[in-house]
Amino acid sequence: MTGYEIEVVRAIFKDSDKYDVKFEKTEWSGVFAGLDADRYTMAVNNLSYTKERAEKYLYAAPIAQNPNVLVVKKDDNSIKSLDDIGGKSTEIVQATTSAKQLEEYNKQHADNPTILNYTKADFQQIMVRLSDGQFDYKIFDKIGVETVIKNQGLDNLKVIELPSDQQPYVYPLLAKGQDELKSFVDKRIQELYKDGTLEKLSKQFFGDTYLPAEADIK
Repeated sequence: MTGYEIEVVRAIFKDSDKYDVKFEKTEWSGVFAGLDADRYTMAVNNLSYTKERAEKYLYAAPIAQNPNVLVVKKDDNSIKSLDDIGGKSTEIVQATTSAKQLEEYNKQHADNPTILNYTKADFQQIMVRLSDGQFDYKIFDKIGVETVIKNQGLDNLKVIELPSDQQPYVYPLLAKGQDELKSFVDKRIQELYKDGTLEKLSKQFFGDTYLPAEADIK
């Protein structure tokens, strides 16, 4: 098992005399169920900040900057921003951040909602179906989108940047009560930022630097 977040976690706990890290792969819903049941003490899975999660869990310092983008086929000029998704279709996984955002969009645009097709497919499969024209657009994080487009050769897709007034960061999430572990993790993330480890891993896995602002790593 490897990937940017996995290797960051390995670096966080490297040479620790107090903590041993063991990885377990789970479905999306299993991340939160595992934290709730104390099966996991920490989770990473491209987790963004939400008020609801902050009330139930502890957020460690951010480890990546990963804004959402809008993806459509290059020959589709009917969608240029979020203002154009009414009446258009997309595939989403239930209970994800993007699903909640689009469900909220539909509440606010009940006269012309976007069409939400729920799926259990993984993101790579969803992107391939978008490329094949099975639905109109996808909203997802920039790193994931650009990685899949490159690795799968989906050259008929284009990426549209979305404006945001929030810092689109990715965080490790810890179970409530793990305050001592959070302090350890936060300190190590600061050290990994300063010694260049985060930048090195970002370039290794993403081909570019997708790091939070230094002032926000605290």
